[in-house]
Amino acid sequence: MERDKALSLVKEQLTEHRYQHTLGVVETAIELAERYGVDKQKAELAAIFHDYAKFRPKEEMKEIIETQGMDERLLSYNTELWHAPVGAWLVRTEAGIEDEVILDAIRFHTSGRPGMTPLEKVIYLADYIEPGRHFPGVDEVRELAKHNLEQALIVSIRNTITFLMKKNQAVFPDTFHTFNDLVLNNRS
Repeated sequence: MERDKALSLVKEQLTEHRYQHTLGVVETAIELAERYGVDKQKAELAAIFHDYAKFRPKEEMKEIIETQGMDERLLSYNTELWHAPVGAWLVRTEAGIEDEVILDAIRFHTSGRPGMTPLEKVIYLADYIEPGRHFPGVDEVRELAKHNLEQALIVSIRNTITFLMKKNQAVFPDTFHTFNDLVLNNRS
């Protein structure tokens, strides 16, 4: 799918603020893809569509999780996780994108998963560090991303887990498992 058509489809689904975030994720994903040898076209398309379902009604997302055989553990955790797997399904059904590599990058951009592909890592990190993001720790991760994709991911996930724990919010198990997988496979 061409960039302009994809952006047009996504813009209809998002607020202006979230659309600007998406544009930042797209440019960051392309930069990271170039730096780390990931397919730029796939990174661009996954980044464009990563928040496609962000503003869908919660009831619609819940129904899709239940009827499409998605991980029902999601229903016990923060609804902010839902838009990623639901988005991957909607991007396939509404936008016609069939590439599982792209769909998985969308599917796991909020929770992560052990054994993430390079494209999944790029999209997860691009969403975290895009230029419009401003929160404690983001600058450290931006610096790490210039030199070490794995370490940048470890710190970003650690920051996310710490943030959720400080708010007494449950952490989705796959996020913990992703952190452990990255740490165990990147000991230096």
